[in-house]
Amino acid sequence: MLKMGKFEYDAVRRHGEETYPHECCGVLLGHPDDQGRVASKTVRCGNTRSDSPHNRYHIAPQELVRVQRQAREEGLEIVGFYHSHPDHPARWSQTDFAEAHWIGCSYVITSVDRGEAKITNSFFLAGETEESKRFEDEKVVVTETAALNEAAG
Repeated sequence: MLKMGKFEYDAVRRHGEETYPHECCGVLLGHPDDQGRVASKTVRCGNTRSDSPHNRYHIAPQELVRVQRQAREEGLEIVGFYHSHPDHPARWSQTDFAEAHWIGCSYVITSVDRGEAKITNSFFLAGETEESKRFEDEKVVVTETAALNEAAG
C-alpha cells in the first residue's frame, strides 16, 4: 500500500497536466511503514528523454543523486517514482517494466487525457533480483494530511 497526502497526490497529477503532451516524471520521498510506504514529499524531475518524451521518460543520474542527498538530509528515503501517460491508460508498459530497477519502491502512473489527469494507479516493484522482479498492483490511500511522516513517526 502507498499512502500519500492529498497535497502530494494532487501535485503528481498536476505535474502530468502541466507537461502534457509529454510525460512528466518525479520521485516520491518518505519512509516505509508496517503497511507499505508513506510518500510525504514529491520532487519534480526533468524528463531528459529527447527521442520520444511523449511516451518515454528518463531522470538524469545526477538529478537522482541530488534527490537522494536531499532525502537523506531531510531524514527521508526514496519510496517511489511517478510519471504520466499522456492519452494512454494508467498501466505500466513493457518499457516501464524494463526500466524499473528500484525493487521495493512504488511506481505511480497517472493517465492524462487531452491535458486532464484522469486515473492514478500505483505498482509495487517486488522481487529480489532483476530476473525475479515483478510489478504488483498497489492500493493508493490518499489522506487529508500532508505531514504523513510526522503523523506516522
